[in-house]
Amino acid sequence: MHRRSARERQPQHPHPRPTHPSPDPIRTPAADPGPYGHPEIQAPTPPFDAVAARRLRAALGMGPEHVAYGMRSSYGLPYVTPDLVNAWERGTVAPTSPELTALAGVLWCSPGELIGAPRTLREHRMARGAAPEDVARAIGMDLTAYLHMEETGEWRGTERQSTALADLLDLSLPELVVVTGRQARLTELLHDAVSTRWQAYVRPTAKLLSLDRRLLEDVLQEMHLDYQGRMSASLSWAGGTAATDAGDAGRDYLDRITDHFWSLVHRAATY
Repeated sequence: MHRRSARERQPQHPHPRPTHPSPDPIRTPAADPGPYGHPEIQAPTPPFDAVAARRLRAALGMGPEHVAYGMRSSYGLPYVTPDLVNAWERGTVAPTSPELTALAGVLWCSPGELIGAPRTLREHRMARGAAPEDVARAIGMDLTAYLHMEETGEWRGTERQSTALADLLDLSLPELVVVTGRQARLTELLHDAVSTRWQAYVRPTAKLLSLDRRLLEDVLQEMHLDYQGRMSASLSWAGGTAATDAGDAGRDYLDRITDHFWSLVHRAATY
């Protein structure tokens, strides 16, 4: 009876499952193989949660070799090795979008369970386990145009499409603002509102965010008073340590101004 050599034998997946279709194709330029035998990452990768990946693998009683074998045999990623899986779990290498989708399939979880806090449209979509064509269809957008927005990070959708996107991907308003590229404009408006006449920035901020005007008036006025109070303290103690501390507090306030804004919006909307 012929016996296969140890080199020929592959570790068996302890939790077999049906073969899955290939993960979402992500258009990336050709590249030379990296140190683990797979192409170097050219496109932004999802914020990978290495600790979650290691925990999920251990809970299934699998070793890195089982994960690697499953990704090779079921997802057509022939370069995945136990060493690469270990590198992902140590956080020294981040899996690409297709690799993350395949890894989630092998670990019997959703891609969202392997992603940290999503930052981009693509990452939010992957966290919800949605295919790009499903998102494009649901929001009424051509697939090519949608994929271009994912790749460039430049949102060109209408207000209706933005609302549909938020509903589909369960985006909070702050997340939607970041995903649709309005964060820089919001920061600019808030800086001007707290440092000059806040009343002049209620209307453009309301238009940018589609928020209630009265709520914005209360929030911008409070932020203006808070910031001006910090700067007044700096002027009152000019030349002393207190002035330096107050000036630092003012700069810190501006650096975190969107965090202050959303915190106040949430508080105002709760009451």
